[in-house]
Amino acid sequence: MTQKIYSWLKWVEPWYLAYALLGATSAGLIPILLPVVVSRAGNASDIGLVMAAISLGGVTAPLWGSLADRYRLHRVLLAGGLLVATCGLAAFSFTSTPAAWQGLALLTSIGVAASATVANLFVVEVHPQAEWDERIGWLQTFYGGGQVAGLVLAGVLTQLDLHIGLLAAAALTGLAILPGWLTTRTPPVPLSPRPALLYPARHGEWATGSPQRLFHHMNLSAWRQLRSALRSPFGIFLAVWSLAFAGVAAFFALYPVLMQQVYGVAPGVSSVAFAIAAGLGLALYSPAGHWSDRFGGARVLQAALSVRLLAFLSLLGLRVVHVSNPGWFALLAFAFTVLAWSLLSVGGTALTARLAPVGEGEGMGIFNAATALAGVIGAASGGWVAGHWGYGAVSGLAAAGVALGLLLALTTHPA
Repeated sequence: MTQKIYSWLKWVEPWYLAYALLGATSAGLIPILLPVVVSRAGNASDIGLVMAAISLGGVTAPLWGSLADRYRLHRVLLAGGLLVATCGLAAFSFTSTPAAWQGLALLTSIGVAASATVANLFVVEVHPQAEWDERIGWLQTFYGGGQVAGLVLAGVLTQLDLHIGLLAAAALTGLAILPGWLTTRTPPVPLSPRPALLYPARHGEWATGSPQRLFHHMNLSAWRQLRSALRSPFGIFLAVWSLAFAGVAAFFALYPVLMQQVYGVAPGVSSVAFAIAAGLGLALYSPAGHWSDRFGGARVLQAALSVRLLAFLSLLGLRVVHVSNPGWFALLAFAFTVLAWSLLSVGGTALTARLAPVGEGEGMGIFNAATALAGVIGAASGGWVAGHWGYGAVSGLAAAGVALGLLLALTTHPA
């Protein structure tokens, strides 16, 4: 028994706790609490813009990565980013105007991005390459486990005063500063350039703020080669991905409020349902990797998009077909959109590595930048559509985005 415990403990470091708490906040509490809080005093457009600001933080990753590499500010960025996010969440609970919401959401997302950007650097710049797979795998496990725990906690907190919920989120983020600062050390200057880490983001839908998503970012080399890259099959893949991701981001940005307004599912229930689906999705990453190797990343991507399209069409159908307790059918359909993420993340990472004509690292940077921008556009568009045609129309927007992405994938064969 002792040997079995040691077999995994040797790959885990105390600072992983900081990222577990960050996952609980950024990928669990924020996606549920912020839309519900804004909906109480604002409208659907306000929710969309606030959640767009949350996604916008991912675009700042190049700045934090450059600062970490040039000035060796790893610990400062980790602890400082967590402190900024803590202040943003705490202040959010005391504001009630759209401009303040958007500014504080952006501040929070910038803090999250700064902290998440340096996560993998604490592994690849400290430990030998032979240990990267195991250590990064466990880092992903801690972050993904934090997301699931955060979603469950969000389900409880939505039953209480929402201001208490935001303060609790701020407290958890602040608590992460302790292991983040006390148990890390600034890595030495690496002898080789930053490696290409082709690990999919193994946690839910809010991948634009994850450690894996922010490790690679757009640099000057990628910008110079971007035009030729977009004219290649890689450009077709990016179009497929961006269309589908933006459509789904519109739905996820409004998720807890949409489920309540359209299907009568309380935020507490929808949050726990999200947690269950995200937890089950963790078990699909290994099979998804096997399917990607056997059938190719393009087939896995197409299959995942097909599942999501059917799920969103089912959600649309529930508004037309009269069924008793539509909320449970809506939650089941939504669960399939979450489970499909496991296949999308693995397939998308595999296709990026295979198709990028600018090198794997630069290709991942372009891919991650496209993901972040699609999240911003999708969230803002979802709020606009809900404000003009009601929350039920957002499922149609999501279905349209996924359908266009799938159609392009099937007709152009990006791989």
